[in-house]
Amino acid sequence: MKKILPFIFLVLVFCSSCDVRKKVLVSGQMTAERIYSGFADAHDTYNAISPASDGRIYYVLSSQRFDVGGQFYRYDPATGESEFVADLSEALGEKQQNYIAQGKSHVEFTEADGKLWFATHAGYYQIIDGAEQMPVTAPEGWKLYPGGHFVSYDMATGQIEDLALAPAGDGIITMAMDRERKHLYGLTWPHGIFIDYDITDKSLRDLGPVTKAGEMGLGTPEFRVICRSMFVDPRDGNVYWSTADGDIWTYNPSFEAPRMVEGVDLRIDYFGHYDPADAGSMGYNWRKICWYAPEGKAYGVHGNSGYLFSFDPREKKIEIIERITSEPSRKCGMGDQFSYGYLGFTIDPRGTIFYLTGAPIYKDGKRVAGLDKINMGAAKGLEYLHVVTYNIPERRYQDLGPVFYEDGSFPTYVNSIALGADGNVYTLARFLHEGKEIEDLIKIKLNYR
Repeated sequence: MKKILPFIFLVLVFCSSCDVRKKVLVSGQMTAERIYSGFADAHDTYNAISPASDGRIYYVLSSQRFDVGGQFYRYDPATGESEFVADLSEALGEKQQNYIAQGKSHVEFTEADGKLWFATHAGYYQIIDGAEQMPVTAPEGWKLYPGGHFVSYDMATGQIEDLALAPAGDGIITMAMDRERKHLYGLTWPHGIFIDYDITDKSLRDLGPVTKAGEMGLGTPEFRVICRSMFVDPRDGNVYWSTADGDIWTYNPSFEAPRMVEGVDLRIDYFGHYDPADAGSMGYNWRKICWYAPEGKAYGVHGNSGYLFSFDPREKKIEIIERITSEPSRKCGMGDQFSYGYLGFTIDPRGTIFYLTGAPIYKDGKRVAGLDKINMGAAKGLEYLHVVTYNIPERRYQDLGPVFYEDGSFPTYVNSIALGADGNVYTLARFLHEGKEIEDLIKIKLNYR
């Protein structure tokens, strides 16, 4: 019975919108509804939003404050109401002990056994040598950040369970789960340590740094931007991630240590040419990647070039599909303004990729250019938000058009995505609330006929 649960989950999530998805998505301007959750200090969130089998959308709003944790919410599309779940630091018992807050989650939720599995990360930093780093001096009366946690949330009882603490005081910036074999995998920030948590044995393995010095030592030859997306091949339980150098690495609990995949890499001319020690891009890293079971492949996007590709782990083969940036970006030939590329990339059960990406802004017929280079993952300039789809079985690209709020302004800093059971797209984006810019939940109403 347990082996068919993932299929049942997909049916539950999408059955209420099956009649909608039989209709054809059409291009044209789309409207985004701003949903204020109640957190006036909400800051930029990456990845931390997912749909669940109860029909709700679960998400975390980030906090930059040392004394306030990331705020965990769930939204019910049926009622249009957002409900507060927990302050992450408080739920983990750390706020009461005056630890610098678990300010955010940087990973999607994975559902298994009636629970959502995820990880926490820091949101409060100090600028050291020109870069954001973990604080080395705590505010008066507070303790230094203790490290990120692997966490589970029981959807029936509401209980949040602390599973394991990351080593070296690092946050957990990347996570993948092997549902069948019950392992959680993570990459930590800033050191880039690979960790393996065995849910059954309740044990954590620290496998050490896997990407040189990680995001320590900005400006040194050992600096490497850490991969933000991993996937598990469910057939054998191998987990895969990339490096800024363009190598692909894999691990299985049966291995003594992570190993590099021989015979394939991401150093592809179409992706561009990068200095792996440069902080201004993700280098050769893939930006986001998802497993696609019907073909036994993973599909990913290289963020800086915008190229969609497939990776067959058994054949050890990368295949370039096509550039899935917005139509205006394809026409002008310029890259997206977000220096790392975008994380709003997912595949629905029908094999359609949904990608939230940028499009250039034109003024008086000229493209509004941003900065040439920045030394962090941030926007080099403003651009519009577009919804792009790519149907894998049909090999069909479509730009559904730009997204605007009701007042004509538009979402920015969009690096997450969730497909709702109501047939709409949910993400976390910046908007003005009572005169203050925050980042919170928005609903993008897709166009159908």
